[in-house]
Amino acid sequence: MKKAYFLTGTDTEIGKTFITCALLRRAAQDGHQAAGLKPIAAGTDASGQNEDVEQILAASNLALPRAVVNPYCLSAAIAPHIAAAEEGRSIDFAVIKAACAEAMAAADFLIVEGAGGFRIPLTVDRDSADLAVDLGLPVILVVGMRLGCISHALLTAEAIVGRGLELAGWVANRIDSAMARFDENLATLQGLLPAPLLGVVPYAPPGGSIGAAGFLNLPGA
Repeated sequence: MKKAYFLTGTDTEIGKTFITCALLRRAAQDGHQAAGLKPIAAGTDASGQNEDVEQILAASNLALPRAVVNPYCLSAAIAPHIAAAEEGRSIDFAVIKAACAEAMAAADFLIVEGAGGFRIPLTVDRDSADLAVDLGLPVILVVGMRLGCISHALLTAEAIVGRGLELAGWVANRIDSAMARFDENLATLQGLLPAPLLGVVPYAPPGGSIGAAGFLNLPGA
């Protein structure tokens, strides 16, 4: 059975790509043909490559064309709608939907990673939530475990459900090794988020995303 998910986070820089890669590694370990997409990436190195895209390509065990994995690669590491405007480009959801359709035809486990947080603008009048609705995929939420994460997680979950999307599960990603009352915060989120916890990923697990895969379950498992 083919499965595909839209992955978002409570904020930027909370480990969305790391968890995307870990889930792809787990899916491969479970025998799936797994691939990840990063339709919109902002920030490139001197060679014009985006680090997140390269990590997703490396974590996928199904090779897809780079143009499918990453239809929009923007140079500046800033909000996508601003980066696109500075380059004189526009982000077309139809292009992204076509890439997703091509990937879904080839993979039996697919993750489409969003840019930034769930409501990050992508054009002058459409945002990442609109893209998720257009794709119509169940959503995986990555919660960056740090002070303030409870409100961020609940607001994001509310926005996901409010758009008529299924929240398929969430991941607690420990990005702050010194977070006070971690266990209590985790328990609160487990009690309040309307979706199963797919795993708790410790801070900087040995083996990177391969090691992190051992702490995760796939949705529905």
